[in-house]
Amino acid sequence: MEKQLQVGVISSTHGIRGEVKVFPTTNDAARFKQLKKVYLDTGREQRLLEIESVKFFKQFAILKFKGINTINDIEKYKGRSLLVDREDAVELEEDEYYIADMIGMEVYTEDGVSFGTLRDVMETGANDVYIIDSEEHGEVLVPAIKACIRKVDIAAGRMEIHLMEGLIS
Repeated sequence: MEKQLQVGVISSTHGIRGEVKVFPTTNDAARFKQLKKVYLDTGREQRLLEIESVKFFKQFAILKFKGINTINDIEKYKGRSLLVDREDAVELEEDEYYIADMIGMEVYTEDGVSFGTLRDVMETGANDVYIIDSEEHGEVLVPAIKACIRKVDIAAGRMEIHLMEGLIS
């Protein structure tokens, strides 16, 4: 299980005073208002940054970090991830999971037959879609709805699915 979870990616700078536009990778962008600190993944290390201010513009969070006061201080971090410690992550509701905990999970059909491995989660407007790599069927897209997803066991790294007609050919 990951110790840290990604909450956003720096997409660009905003103005000349060191602010950045962050594309949220969390379901709740408003959570940035409660965050006090994030870790910037610089590619070589993780740098702890204190959040000084937060505002929103379209789908972006505009963040200002303490000690970063010019565009030159932050420009080199475009495209880099912002992480939080797991204990600072948003508490999940029932039947919600962190995507980072699901990737690589073994997928079985409801009759116990190994089906494949969860490769990725596609976030759509209505519901998420699980991208499963299956040796027999190739890439299979399964909607993350109760009719298809029977059981998710994060600790065991296992998911049980019901294959509705039309999901595989």
